Amino acid sequence: MKGADILGASKSGTGKTAAYVLPLLNKLQKVVKSDGKVVRALIIVPTIELADQVSRTIVSFSRYMDIQTVKVQGGSKKSEQLARIKQGVDVVVATPGRLQDFINDKKINLEHVNTVILDEADTMLELGFLGEIKSILKSCTQPKQMMCFSATISQNIKKLSKEFLREPAIVEVSNRRDVVNVIKHRAYKVDKKRKAELAAKLVKEMGEEQALIFVNKKETADKLFEYFKAQGIWTTVIHGDIKRGGRAKALTLFKSGKSQVLIATDIAARGIDIPLLPLVINYDLPEETDSFTHRVGRTGRANHKGGVITLLTIHDYNAFSTIEKHLKLNVKREIMDGFEITDKQPRQARPRKKSLSEKKGKIDYDKRRRYTYAAQKKKKEGKTGLKKK
Repeated sequence: MKGADILGASKSGTGKTAAYVLPLLNKLQKVVKSDGKVVRALIIVPTIELADQVSRTIVSFSRYMDIQTVKVQGGSKKSEQLARIKQGVDVVVATPGRLQDFINDKKINLEHVNTVILDEADTMLELGFLGEIKSILKSCTQPKQMMCFSATISQNIKKLSKEFLREPAIVEVSNRRDVVNVIKHRAYKVDKKRKAELAAKLVKEMGEEQALIFVNKKETADKLFEYFKAQGIWTTVIHGDIKRGGRAKALTLFKSGKSQVLIATDIAARGIDIPLLPLVINYDLPEETDSFTHRVGRTGRANHKGGVITLLTIHDYNAFSTIEKHLKLNVKREIMDGFEITDKQPRQARPRKKSLSEKKGKIDYDKRRRYTYAAQKKKKEGKTGLKKK
């Protein structure tokens, strides 16, 4: 409200969107005009789904205000978006690629923008949007308040904030470890060739409840979708190669309960808000702890209870241990009956038992005497220049 630049972090499902939309609307209602509207606020997001979600939130909160919002995003007709902009707009919610196209074609004027918000900033950096963001910000010529929001503050986010923000107030409501508070974690060891079979069994045992399943690759998503369909499980799928209409339909079916399972890649699922989702399944283990945190954040939202199941093949053990260490988790590895492991297990080094003196941080007396003797001998040889044959 004071106009300071902000670097904000809070775990998924805690209301970051409302945290910046409500003060923004309060700020805008004092300056917007009914006629001669200009773009005063710009919200940049990484995905179409998040653009839809943020736009819906703004429209809902500004229902009784004279504030117009438009989405500028890929997957929709440019002509429709341009027509809305010509009618007059106060707030633009945009994905970087489409917005950059409009700027290059001189179809949108950002000279009057005085508030810029980067939502899910870490994801935009991962997707390589830094060049577009720099170019877009150059088009916002007026002095402006800048805000960056994310579920986590990584080193990349800190670098981004140094480049774009002026002495930002850092507001970190909770760190990424807090995301596990209301969530029950389980992990099942499984042979790689039987992962799909185990995932289907876990879903069937849930009965009517829904599950969001994360995979690392689009090809895996498609294969798992076909397998679940053959198993008679109502399933939808979203990933980067599916057009906007297909992704929106898949998400609508899942949210309405007409689909029991939604299979998704990380990028497609960023920003998806599904209230009361009971279960997230990590079919593939993500490469980074932050991605694990974002996945987990799809359940247990707004302090409702949730569950996470992670499937582990022999190649995932070390990576999962690293994630546990970062998040201060201790998840028991289980083996489902009928899914006994046949893959060759990795050799694990047995920890050597420490002596009592080592535990107390002391060196054994004989060891100390040998160290002292060797040091004295070396010193003596150095002084005399003689070496013993």
